[in-house]
Amino acid sequence: MSGPLLTPEQNARKVKRNWSVLLGAAFLMATSAIGPGFLTQTAVFTERFQANFAFAILASIIIDIGAQMNVWRVITMSGKRGQDIANMVFPGLGYFVIALIALGGLAFNIGNIGGCAMGFNVLFGADLKTGALISAGIGIAIFLYKEMGVAMDTFAKVLGGIMILLTGYVAMTSNPPVAEAAVKSVLPDNFDSLLLPMVTLVGGTVGGYITFAGGHRLLDAGVVGKENLGEVNRSAVTGIVVTGVMRVLLFLAVLGVVVAGYKLNPANPPASAFQIAAGDIGYKFFGMVLWAAGITSVVGCAYTTVSFLRSVHKWIDINVPKMIIFFIIASTAIFVTIGRPVNLLILAGSLNGLILPITLGTMLLAARNKRIIGDYKHPTWLMIFGILAVLITAWAGWQSLMGMQALLK
Repeated sequence: MSGPLLTPEQNARKVKRNWSVLLGAAFLMATSAIGPGFLTQTAVFTERFQANFAFAILASIIIDIGAQMNVWRVITMSGKRGQDIANMVFPGLGYFVIALIALGGLAFNIGNIGGCAMGFNVLFGADLKTGALISAGIGIAIFLYKEMGVAMDTFAKVLGGIMILLTGYVAMTSNPPVAEAAVKSVLPDNFDSLLLPMVTLVGGTVGGYITFAGGHRLLDAGVVGKENLGEVNRSAVTGIVVTGVMRVLLFLAVLGVVVAGYKLNPANPPASAFQIAAGDIGYKFFGMVLWAAGITSVVGCAYTTVSFLRSVHKWIDINVPKMIIFFIIASTAIFVTIGRPVNLLILAGSLNGLILPITLGTMLLAARNKRIIGDYKHPTWLMIFGILAVLITAWAGWQSLMGMQALLK
């Protein structure tokens, strides 16, 4: 049955709500990816590879789209969260994934809180503890709101837009060689040297909990089933495009600085690029971008980590806002009392590299399991995309683990 007919006004409201949810899910995923590490990583790689880094960015965006569409399709077509799908594919696998997500999520949220604190310091001169506490309070306020999903969507969209606009301004003032970058995006000088940066970008964009942020948001909003497949596809692609636009603008902003002969400050590469390109106002813009990147990542990380923990105990499932608030408080308390534990962050970063091949591989197995997805037919071309992403990220995860061993010795 098709259900009751809607009036034109009701249909318009439904379309508007759906688009708001779809855009909110896309920005939640994108702003979860655009954290403090994203800014530093992009600046460092740009300084090292200059215009050739455009190839790694373009290639990673294509792989990211394939990976994200696989994950979001299986989640929304099955109507189940990632960890529950994993348990159906292989009993117990979902709980292993939950453990990885929880460890990585907590460690990265400590770093996200640190990014907020540093951004606050640049903007207002406040000490790091004060900036961390105020930022945590803002993040908590979102989850105290009755319609926390709507608040989270709006927060991600507004701050995501601000980050793009400010970075775009700095990109224009740095006068980058856009034509050269466009050519190098398809014809780089040294392809082999760009493989590791490329897989690093993939892991940083759709690795760990990040790709599940928007997928679980769509699930919570009821955007499920084959009738919503087109909307799921658009939202998944939009999330990657938003992340890609931010990455490209930041790349161009830094590229203009380094090709002019300037050296970035190794203590804070993106901050020095913004300041060199646009003076003191550029430095303040960086503070705003860093704070926005940090606080939206705090929100996205807390929401997504708890969405995985919901399968652990019924109490968590029925007290999601309280658990998210507790997660933010715990992350902030660790940062304020003992700072960012280096070894924990190194370990979490390495494990994060292994989460995507495990979870994406599980999603690909689920995509061919009628017990999980019913009569939905997953396209072969998307399976091929997914397999490629699994192989690339598995290799990157192994390299990351080897690097972790060296650092922890």
